[in-house]
Amino acid sequence: QVQLVESGGGLVQAGGSLRLSCVASGRTFSRYRMAWFRQAPGKEREFVTSISMSGSTTYYADSVKGRFTISRDNAKNTVWLQMNSLKPEDTAVYSCGASSGSSPSRNRYEYNYWGQGTQVTVSS
Repeated sequence: QVQLVESGGGLVQAGGSLRLSCVASGRTFSRYRMAWFRQAPGKEREFVTSISMSGSTTYYADSVKGRFTISRDNAKNTVWLQMNSLKPEDTAVYSCGASSGSSPSRNRYEYNYWGQGTQVTVSS
């Protein structure tokens, strides 16, 4: 069982930056691939980025590539999402997901642990 707690969301102007954190409970964090997804009002949850157990492999949605960076520290049971050059269309609730498995995935159905989410609002 893994419990995930996100933080770092807020209100920011377009062009600004935010850094989200996701802290996991338990001693086996290093055995989980991690991902960030987001859900805007009236839309389905969509893939943002994912990272392998070791952190050596990452995937990004085309819409955030070059602006967002995912990273992790297994000693701190934490995964981060650095978001730069934010746009109003990035406004959503951002959630981190975890599942066992070495390779990161873009498929939300492959993640079976989720945090409660943190709101990111980007004003124009």
